[in-house]
Amino acid sequence: MQKSKTFPVKAKLYSHQVAAVEFALDILGYGARDPTSKAVAVLAEMGTGKSLITIALAGQLFTSSCITKLLVIAPKSIVGVWEAEVAKFADFDFTLEVLEGSLNEKVKALERLSRASGLKVAVVNYESAWRMEQELARWNPCMIVCDESSKIKNPQAKQSKALHRLGRVSRHNVILTGTPVTNNPLDFYSQYKFLDEKIFGSSFFVFRARYAILGGYGNYQIVGYKNLDDLTSKAHAVAYRITKAEALDLPDMVDITRHINLEPKTAEIYKRIERESIAELNSGEVTTPNVLTKLLRLSQITGGYIKSDDGERVECVSSAKMAALIDIIDECMEQDKKLVIFARFVPEIEAIARWLTSSKIAYALIKGDVKDRAAEVAKFQTDPDCKVFIGQLQTTGMGLTLTAADTAVFYSVSYNFADYEQAKARIHRIGQTNKCTYIHLVAKDTVDERVAEALAAKKNIADLVVDNWRSLFKNGGN
Repeated sequence: MQKSKTFPVKAKLYSHQVAAVEFALDILGYGARDPTSKAVAVLAEMGTGKSLITIALAGQLFTSSCITKLLVIAPKSIVGVWEAEVAKFADFDFTLEVLEGSLNEKVKALERLSRASGLKVAVVNYESAWRMEQELARWNPCMIVCDESSKIKNPQAKQSKALHRLGRVSRHNVILTGTPVTNNPLDFYSQYKFLDEKIFGSSFFVFRARYAILGGYGNYQIVGYKNLDDLTSKAHAVAYRITKAEALDLPDMVDITRHINLEPKTAEIYKRIERESIAELNSGEVTTPNVLTKLLRLSQITGGYIKSDDGERVECVSSAKMAALIDIIDECMEQDKKLVIFARFVPEIEAIARWLTSSKIAYALIKGDVKDRAAEVAKFQTDPDCKVFIGQLQTTGMGLTLTAADTAVFYSVSYNFADYEQAKARIHRIGQTNKCTYIHLVAKDTVDERVAEALAAKKNIADLVVDNWRSLFKNGGN
């Protein structure tokens, strides 16, 4: 197979993405040199497009008849991202199954894939992967990708051990992470054991003896490190590193959508209230306030919190978006990066704040009842220990400078394009020296998708309401 700068994807790759794919092809023996490993590490910061790199690599290997089955293992909140990204970018024949539900349902999905055409892609979360290790091994994937591979950095964890064994089954392995090392240099071991245990060996204790200095009580505590040049050399021999600062051709602003699957029970609540809303609008007067009120309640459900029927309390109906947000926060903390979170509804903001407090992550917060907003901004901008800023869209959309962060998450949005655009400008303004990444949490098959489409087209939802209100509901009001 000849090395090529044209890959089977429906997108023009940036130069750093082309270089990463070509590096991977070389390492795996499909490029200009002999293979040096069965595996490759793509150490790419958030916002540099590591999923697109992987799709291009897999597509190139598939169209060259090198692989037929791809297994992607990812955190639960990112599984939907892979389904959407492959559908969006793959310019080759493929069949994709997300492995979810009962074990029997997951096995049936694998059986369907085995009979399917094109590249057979199975996507599963880490927790499910180790629980169905034998079934995945029997499926015999040609290539396994571990997204956010720091999830298997503990060599003693069950999911890590399962991935080590599965890594021996496949022909090629790939890890994707911006932070292979989060605590200490020994974090490399477990991730690389999955990749190819020839790199650092099959024994963690031998690895530790070579690279760690032991001391303390019983000589069991790590008191320092040694031979780090050797460790780094071996790790980087199969790794391609991408930082936003080095990806010079990236645009100043990158938008990422993380598609969220609501829990089945929440999805049923959503569908019921959507049906009721449509019925009421069909039988009554359609005005902008009426439609927006119905959409507002649906947006509250996707965020996870709605008022009880008696209106006396707020009920949590979903943790799907929160789980996705926690994964993003974890990734930023591992990279020692600050993060801005925008949300529309007070219960969402309070839930995020509670989680940060319980996780001992310092944050600044501005919502309607916060008086000294300048102090909150100053804390975030100047205090190195203050890692997260939480802002209610309606009160932080204008005038604030939050350039200590180059990444912002839209947990939920208002229906006003001006609010959205102003919020984006909080981190992308004078004083910002980095490229900015915006992550949008969008619940699949909900009003979130309609709102995202409108904002991307620079439209206000209110402008679409009277004449096109049915289009704002999933089933078009039928």
